[in-house]
Amino acid sequence: MDGKQNLADTAFDSLDAMMIAYAGEAVKEAAERHEKLDFSESSIAAVERCLALIAPEGQPPEDVNYLARVWGAYLGEVVRTHYGGSWDMSQYPGSALAVPAIDVRGSHLYPTMKVFRRLTMGDTENVDTFYQMVARRLGTPTTIH
Repeated sequence: MDGKQNLADTAFDSLDAMMIAYAGEAVKEAAERHEKLDFSESSIAAVERCLALIAPEGQPPEDVNYLARVWGAYLGEVVRTHYGGSWDMSQYPGSALAVPAIDVRGSHLYPTMKVFRRLTMGDTENVDTFYQMVARRLGTPTTIH
């Protein structure tokens, strides 16, 4: 988590810029695990493999939250890259929490919360399976690179 302090110390000019920076940190962390993240849809399987290696037990809550932001930002950027949409802060359903969400084709997706659930609840919250379900529901990609 070398980039944690750098990201915390950066004043971003937009939520988009912040999430892109966090996604970039996921690319670096994946490379340390010998996984390549290239913002392709198929790279979500590599994200799942990386998440499977992270043991959140015993980690301070702020570290688990940081990991959820990093890997969730990457997941969200893959959605945004292939299906359009934009980042915004939105209230997570059933909670008073406002979290980064992707507004895509009239729906809100909460990728950081999905990753948080994956980290804290285990592989039943598989992000690759989740991405495949999202892709089916969203239909044809609009790839915006």
